[in-house]
Amino acid sequence: MTGTQGTLVLAGTPIGDTADAPPRLAAELEGADIVAAEDTRRLRRLTQALGVQTTGRVVSYFEGNEAARTPELVEALAGGARVLLVTDAGMPSVSDPGYRLVAAAVEKDIKVTAVPGPSAVLTALALSGLPVDRFCFEGFLPRKAGERMSRLREVAGERRTLVYFEAPHRLDDTLAAMAEAFGPERRAAVCRELTKTYEEVKRGGLGDLAAWAAEGVRGEITVVVEGAPETVAELDADELVRRVQVREEAGERRKEAIAAVAAEAGLPKREVFDAVVAAKNAAGRSPKDGKGLI
Repeated sequence: MTGTQGTLVLAGTPIGDTADAPPRLAAELEGADIVAAEDTRRLRRLTQALGVQTTGRVVSYFEGNEAARTPELVEALAGGARVLLVTDAGMPSVSDPGYRLVAAAVEKDIKVTAVPGPSAVLTALALSGLPVDRFCFEGFLPRKAGERMSRLREVAGERRTLVYFEAPHRLDDTLAAMAEAFGPERRAAVCRELTKTYEEVKRGGLGDLAAWAAEGVRGEITVVVEGAPETVAELDADELVRRVQVREEAGERRKEAIAAVAAEAGLPKREVFDAVVAAKNAAGRSPKDGKGLI
């Protein structure tokens, strides 16, 4: 260590194939004063695969101790240490530990740099076959069904491509919720085990993907979902009601009309139903029994 402030290095690690490790990673592992790793056991496997040895102190830095360990690492950085932060896979801070340490280092005016490396987000986007000129990363959805649906409804009209991480045992429920919130025909891609031996990219409509996932899926999962059609952002309540009325006049039952309009607009059925009810009430006519319409 030196008497001046040190440097925090965020290093990308392979998301599957260790051959994808950036060349600089080996040098940083060998030269860092402190290596903060999400899982020290996985770090040992990585260093063995790369044929390198860490010469500095190795400490754990994961969700459970991130808040408590951050001040210790900041103190070391302030004293001149070069601290290397690595997670189990991909870039630190991206749905992984790191944000707290970066924010604390920036607040102390400590230099923060990175060793760019593999990213499941960008890899999945590139493989999805969906538009990638504009996208947003949503991370993991809430585990509880109600909170998950609420979060999905918030972005039902989002025009940018959406990227999510998900656990394999929750994938079928998540895809089914997406099909309900965005419409079953909205295109998506489920990217599984990226860069690993059994890599698979399953593409299709959300409804079909939900049915596929119901049989069980294993591995690390990244889901890429097409953004809402351009017309969705422009559809106000009056337009939704008009479209339902057109379908009803053509002979469709209200329940089917609402479901169809919701699917083509990428909106939850409940939102279209509420617009229809509000329009009927505003016109001074109570709707027919609303039960069972959705």
